[in-house]
Parts: sequence; structure tokens; C-alpha cells
Amino acid sequence: MPSTITLKRRVSSVKNTKQITKAMELVSASKMRRAQDRAKLSRDYRRVSYDLLARLANLQETARHPLFQKRTIKARLYLVITSDSGLAGAYNYNVLKRFTTALTADRDKRVRSDVVVIGKQGANFARRIKDINLVGVYPAFGDAPTANDIRPILNTVTEQYQQRKVDEVVVIYTTFISNLTQQVTNLPILPADVADADKPSYKYGFTNFEPDADIVVERTVSRLIEVQIWQALLESMASEHSMRMLAMKNATDNASDIIDELTLELNTVRQANITQELAEISGGVEALKD
Repeated sequence: MPSTITLKRRVSSVKNTKQITKAMELVSASKMRRAQDRAKLSRDYRRVSYDLLARLANLQETARHPLFQKRTIKARLYLVITSDSGLAGAYNYNVLKRFTTALTADRDKRVRSDVVVIGKQGANFARRIKDINLVGVYPAFGDAPTANDIRPILNTVTEQYQQRKVDEVVVIYTTFISNLTQQVTNLPILPADVADADKPSYKYGFTNFEPDADIVVERTVSRLIEVQIWQALLESMASEHSMRMLAMKNATDNASDIIDELTLELNTVRQANITQELAEISGGVEALKD
């Protein structure tokens, strides 16, 4: 049976851990609310931009644009969004599991797999995979990524596609649904022909383009693809903070249960020691009487 000193040390250690997990839970809850607001507010913007991209894909002028050209897929580029730090439950695991499944499918089809990773967790994982081309690694962005933050990633993936190094670009990220539900999503962003992927929610009639359709397509397609990446980042951040808050809450609750169990065991040991001491005193008194 452990000594009272050992049990007291364990109780103190668990209490310290509980304070840390509770603080992390509160921080994640605060960040989660802001991240959720940003993700929800920008969804309409992303939806309209997606619809506009689908509309442009139906134009004959887009057939000449390199970002709309479809090719036989011999090489696929994945943009994988993870976090820099752990302690976020199954957030990184779910994304990397989906990524691994996609890699297995590519190998079965003899498709080369390249990857651009956001976040140290994904980067460390990708470096251990054989026969994969790690094109780029970016640290996780702050809670409010800007266009300047995303543009290097956008330039990387578009250059890879325009130079015919890859034939498709897919973003793997986590879509925020609720505090308890997040869903890993595969979003193809290149080629930009998304007309068959989803029907636009807005119906367009006859459209005039000024100064002309070629210039409109040239100047808007990169921006519209950038919006898809930007929204994926916002969704991922909201999901990360939600899962980290839940993980820290569970850790705090488990710490409370462990403290209760250790306290009960400490009281049991202390009571046993007192009983033993009383028995020894009683035995000593009886010995003196004799």
C-alpha cells in the first residue's frame, strides 16, 4: 500500500495538471467562439464565390485558361491543414487518417502524390512517408489569417498546376459543424471547373463581361480559389479550438475523478495508520500492566 507521503504527492501533481488543463480549456473556449464567428460569417462569401467559379467554368472562354484545363490525373497535389500543437483530441489524427487513405488510393491507381502541409503536426507526419514529394511546409496561421498569409500557398498550388507538375489539387481540412461535430472534407480546387461538383445556388441569366470575359476570368479565378483555401483555414481553426476545448474539458473531469480516488485512498491509508498506532499503544499499555 502506498505511503501517505506518496499519495499526497500524487494528489498535488494531479491538482497542478488539472489547473493547467482547466486554463487551456478556458483559452480554447474563448478562441473557439471567435473562430466560429469568423467561419460562419464568411460561409456565404465562400458560397457565392464558389457559385461564381461554377458560372465561369461554363463559359467557352475559360477553356483556354490553364487553371480550368482538365487532364488525365497522373499526379495529385494535396493541401493538408493540421495544427502546430497537439492536445486537440482527434483533430490531427482524423485529417492525417483521411490523407493516408487518399495516398493509398493513389498508389493503387499509380498516381504520384505530392503534398503541401500547413501545421507542424502534418509536416512531421509527411516527412516519415516514403515515396511522397513534400512540396512545401507552412506553420499554422494565427486566429485571423489574411490574404497576405494565404497568397504564398495559393501561388505554390497554382504554379504546380499551371506548370503541369500535378493534374489535380485537393484540400484536406476539417469542416466545423458544431461544438461536438466536425467533419474531415476533401475539397478539389484545381482544375477550377467545378460545374459538375455542385449546382450554383444563384441562377444566372445572360451576362455581359466588361471589358471582356478573358480579362474577367484572368483576374478573378485566382481570387476565387483563394477564397476556398481561406474558408478551409477558418473552418479548420474553429474545429481545432472546439476539439481542444472538449479534450481539455475531458482531461479536467478525469483529473477531478483521479483526485477523488486518490483522496479516498489517502484517507483509507491514514485511517489504517491511526488504527495501527492505537493498536500498538494499547499493546504497550497491556505489556506494562503485566
